[in-house]
Amino acid sequence: MSRPALSPGMRKRKAALDAIPPVDRSVEDGILHVTRRFRGLPPERAVGYLENLGGTRASEDEVEGDGWRARLSAETVPVGPSYRLTEVTVAWSGDEEVVESIVLRFRVKPFRAPG
Repeated sequence: MSRPALSPGMRKRKAALDAIPPVDRSVEDGILHVTRRFRGLPPERAVGYLENLGGTRASEDEVEGDGWRARLSAETVPVGPSYRLTEVTVAWSGDEEVVESIVLRFRVKPFRAPG
């Protein structure tokens, strides 16, 4: 499966997003595992983004797509002395090219402006 060419705008976004490293990234037996955290993103919205990327909810905390799987968890984390945010952790696994594409497309979604 060949990776589609990125548009100039998407290449620019990818370069900016790549400055923030993942929590974890490894390849085992040809399967890529990537874990990233997202603050201020409600878990249901994260599931919705994954479903919009072609996934189907497999369980309360898991979404599966063609060649990938994402497991979600959420917790409330402190931001400063009196403010708390929801932090969603998404752990993807699957075919390396597929997961790389899904992770990039997922990461761009929370940065879109409404309207």
